[in-house]
Amino acid sequence: MKKLHFPRASIGAYLIAIALAIALPILAFVALLLFQLENNERDVLKRDAVQDAQALGRTIDRQLQDMATTLRLLSSSPELEHNDITTFFYRTETVLRTDSLFVLLFEKDGQMRLNTRWPLSRPLGKTGNMGALQSALNSGRIEASDVFVGSNIHRWVYNVTLPLDHSPAGAALAMTQDADDLAKLVTTDALAPGWSAAVIDSSGHIVAASGPANLSPGDPFNKDILPKLIASSGVYQDERILPHSLLGYAQIPGWSWKAVVWGPVASAQASLMSTWRFLIYGGVTLLLVALIAVYALARQVRTTIRSVAVMAERMGRGEIVSPVETSVIEANLVAIALSNASFDRSETEDRLHFVMHELVHRTKNLLALAQAMTRQLARQTDSVDTFQRAVADRLEGLARSIEVLTSEQWSGVSLRRVIDIHLATFLQAPQQLDINGQDFVLKPEAVQNLGLVLHELATNSVKYGALSAPEGKIAIEWTNVEGDIGPMIQFTWTESGGPRVKKPTLTGFGTTVTKAHAASAFGGNVEIDFRPEGLVWVLNALRSTMERERERT
Repeated sequence: MKKLHFPRASIGAYLIAIALAIALPILAFVALLLFQLENNERDVLKRDAVQDAQALGRTIDRQLQDMATTLRLLSSSPELEHNDITTFFYRTETVLRTDSLFVLLFEKDGQMRLNTRWPLSRPLGKTGNMGALQSALNSGRIEASDVFVGSNIHRWVYNVTLPLDHSPAGAALAMTQDADDLAKLVTTDALAPGWSAAVIDSSGHIVAASGPANLSPGDPFNKDILPKLIASSGVYQDERILPHSLLGYAQIPGWSWKAVVWGPVASAQASLMSTWRFLIYGGVTLLLVALIAVYALARQVRTTIRSVAVMAERMGRGEIVSPVETSVIEANLVAIALSNASFDRSETEDRLHFVMHELVHRTKNLLALAQAMTRQLARQTDSVDTFQRAVADRLEGLARSIEVLTSEQWSGVSLRRVIDIHLATFLQAPQQLDINGQDFVLKPEAVQNLGLVLHELATNSVKYGALSAPEGKIAIEWTNVEGDIGPMIQFTWTESGGPRVKKPTLTGFGTTVTKAHAASAFGGNVEIDFRPEGLVWVLNALRSTMERERERT
């Protein structure tokens, strides 16, 4: 297999290449997802455009159906059957009670016999849209006319015409409305900014419209688009005719009109465009931040390598060198290896120095602990004898921890063994203690601190709690939990079967050890619940403060 050769370059260049190799594929993948999202958004936009057109069509259909229903009711009135135009006129005015809808009565030749828009006595001419009247008479069913200019009012109007079969009053009954009044039903409130809506008649003229397109009744709709709107509903898109725009349309069922909505795609996909801008700006920013971080990291690594190189040079000159502390774990390992190699020539002196250092360190810890303990007890005891007994009792517990640590060469002791050693002298029977938890090795500091706490808990239990009664029991349990700053251990001491517990009014050395000292020593917190049935003591400790680090193999 041919070995891959990389060019010679600084570690900074390689780190920058690594950063780019990681960041660019991620950004490309996100861009691909956004492309897919854009396609999905476009499909949703097309569906929404059709649904908006259909919703507009249903609104117009309800208006036309209401007009048709009113015409059917009026056509069956006895006044028309008896050709009583005057009574029919006043009755119709009462029924409509509106200033936007008016009833007309036509002869076959288009002559109007009645128009509720005008007084009954006013002379009326012929209809301004004879073609619509003739079409309704020929089909024998209700039809909506194209928009046209009324012959008497000289405004754009439309008619809904109902043919009358063998009526002595006339050939057809119609209801008319100004196109501007119908436009009140055509709104763009539910559409994206920049979108328009319109109703188109069978001849391709605007009946009513609203929106930024500023179309008025009677205006012709785009003649390049109309021939393409042949389905009952659908979407029209042509970059040449409607650049960067989309049109949804729907045929109004039962009528010759169409409802259309159209507008720019960008405004309907504003959130997606914002996401694209965020990706571009955010991606460039992240790349710059990454490159700056990589540059800083490269400088740090370069400094680390130079520090290790200086160690190697000193070692080559026969000097004894100590390992440098760097932020790179591998460099630290190399530094340690170099240091060990230089110290091989003086192994005995190094071992002696190590032993003396450990002795001083352990002695300081023990003296500090004993000093704090005696100082606290001195403040809380009222006689020398009591002070001596209290000190002797605590030193005995501390001695147990030191003894077991010494037997293990201060390398740590298992948690179960620490519990057994400190509670053995307090138990009247083995059945009084129940231990539950996965065992692990404690750090030397944790052995001393936890031993001191267990000794205090056991002492208090013998004096006031469960161990003061033959049937009393102690349950010790620990579990692993996740904390905000790292893995934690929840260590619980639960007493039961003893005398009824009352919360103490004063705090002594035992409370200080079991609460403040325990929380501080293990980087966590302590909760003490003086339940009537037995004390519950809970320590939430950082696992790193308790468990000895496992040796690497």
